[in-house]
Amino acid sequence: MADGLTVVKCGGAAGVDPARVCADVAALVKAGERVVLVHGGSAELEQLAARLGVPQRTITARSGVTSRYTDDATLEVLTLALAGQVKPAVLVELAGHGVPAVGLTGVDAGLLRARRKTAIRARVDGRTVLVRDDHSGRIHEVDPAALKVLLDAGITPVVSPPALAEDGRPVNVNADRAAAAVAVALSARRLVFLTAAPGVLADPRDETSRLDRCELPLDGTPPGAEGGMAVKLIAAREALVGSVPEVLIADGRRAEPVRRALAGESTAVVLAPQAPQDQETDNAPGAGDE
Repeated sequence: MADGLTVVKCGGAAGVDPARVCADVAALVKAGERVVLVHGGSAELEQLAARLGVPQRTITARSGVTSRYTDDATLEVLTLALAGQVKPAVLVELAGHGVPAVGLTGVDAGLLRARRKTAIRARVDGRTVLVRDDHSGRIHEVDPAALKVLLDAGITPVVSPPALAEDGRPVNVNADRAAAAVAVALSARRLVFLTAAPGVLADPRDETSRLDRCELPLDGTPPGAEGGMAVKLIAAREALVGSVPEVLIADGRRAEPVRRALAGESTAVVLAPQAPQDQETDNAPGAGDE
């Protein structure tokens, strides 16, 4: 399955153009490439939540990574936004380019399985609290059987959260990390993250400071990353550790975003070289350090 398989993650932030992404995915498919398209939908979720009067909150973990506080109402809005708005629009765009596609959530055919976060200590709206009602989880297993059947039939899978938890109920999972998990499970040749930035920036406030290459440590939060980019880099590391050979982060706001990323207009993410075990110093972190 490795030859010619690309997993593309279409970011859900405002500014990323799904129509251009779909046009480019269609061009790759027509050229003989197998593609799995994974999408989020944060902008659509925010808009729908506002219309329905569902307040949105965030959780900041001890690592500094921020995620959505997914209570009962937000999980319902998320499902409506992704499965009812974003995914049908993506499928229509692909169909318009002559590419047959099927939309799946992580719940379908047990595609994505996650461990529910039962209780976490985090900052919510500026206060440190113990969160017990957050319907989110971390992916621990991917069953790619349905994806393989579709790909073998010449159909492009379009995948999004939620995932299925141990209790048989849906949970929100990060779409970037879902894309990484899918890429690993399918032994993909490459994973391309399309976002509302030119790539990884040396200065997050300067779009001209894109890095051609970004080295990631094996542990801890990637240094210098902020907001959604920090999660993308964590997902990129998970893909690389899972033996995905190439991971790119590129601009999803322009024409031909995937092909331009593959042509070098992107940040190539790699694992930093590791020091030999026998050269550890007193400054090396202990086994219990995070």
